[in-house]
Amino acid sequence: MPQVNVTINGRAYAVQCDPGEEHRIRELARIVDAKTNSFSNQALRAGEARILVMAALVLADELAEANDALRRLNARAAASADDPALADGIERLARRIEVVASRLETSHI
Repeated sequence: MPQVNVTINGRAYAVQCDPGEEHRIRELARIVDAKTNSFSNQALRAGEARILVMAALVLADELAEANDALRRLNARAAASADDPALADGIERLARRIEVVASRLETSHI
């Protein structure tokens, strides 16, 4: 099983992953590191564990909001199957939300 070395909040971690997932793990670590850096700059006295918890909660909240929006759009699309123009608009919005969620997952905030 491959091992990837990542740095989060100034500390190095060795993380095992499935073969071929090394790049994805590095990208995810960059997102978490960016969040922890934003918190550590704001709360210099906060402990490392607290900063990691705050970053995890913010990332989980962003993901939950994107998933909720996608569920609502899918429900509307199913309910409006009789109106092709409305269904098409909702599907375009769903694709845009998926793009935003993907950018959040791969951004270097």
